[in-house]
Amino acid sequence: MQSSSDPLLKIAVVGPECTGKSDLAAYLADHFNTVWVPEYARGYIDNLVRPYEAADLLTIAHGQLRIERECSIYANRLLFCDTTLLVIKVWSEFKFGYCDPAIIAELENNTYDLHLLTYIDIPWQDDPLREHPDRREELFQIYRNELERMKVPFTEIRGQREERQSRAIGAVNRLKLERQSLRRKNRV
Repeated sequence: MQSSSDPLLKIAVVGPECTGKSDLAAYLADHFNTVWVPEYARGYIDNLVRPYEAADLLTIAHGQLRIERECSIYANRLLFCDTTLLVIKVWSEFKFGYCDPAIIAELENNTYDLHLLTYIDIPWQDDPLREHPDRREELFQIYRNELERMKVPFTEIRGQREERQSRAIGAVNRLKLERQSLRRKNRV
């Protein structure tokens, strides 16, 4: 559980569909002995009896934030988030041509200490919820551009599974060291 003296560091795992976000978030949570936030959209859409619509994305955004808050209670200094409102925003604009202003407002109010941007260099796996196997590079560039526009720290995660894991662990460890150093400076 989160100690009141240790600030919670939130790490977002973002990127195009089928780029290993869930696998990486689960691995990192296990490695750092903490919890991870699953993607709310998957369960929500699986339970719909109709195709999802743009209006569903606001419900998904609220559900994602709710489970993130719930999981943060059990986090051990780090919380790994498989998907964030950035993913919902990008998907909404890509699929429907716009994003609900409420999603954008929540995105601006809900910050992360680090984003891990997963690249498309792992094989596509068919899944009924995945829609664009031929547009992953385009989507990756959209994510990269959004992160740069937002001026938030991010690390690209590429390579085979072990290389991805190692790169992500290194990025998280650097973040932890930076924050420890900053806390020490602020105490002086």
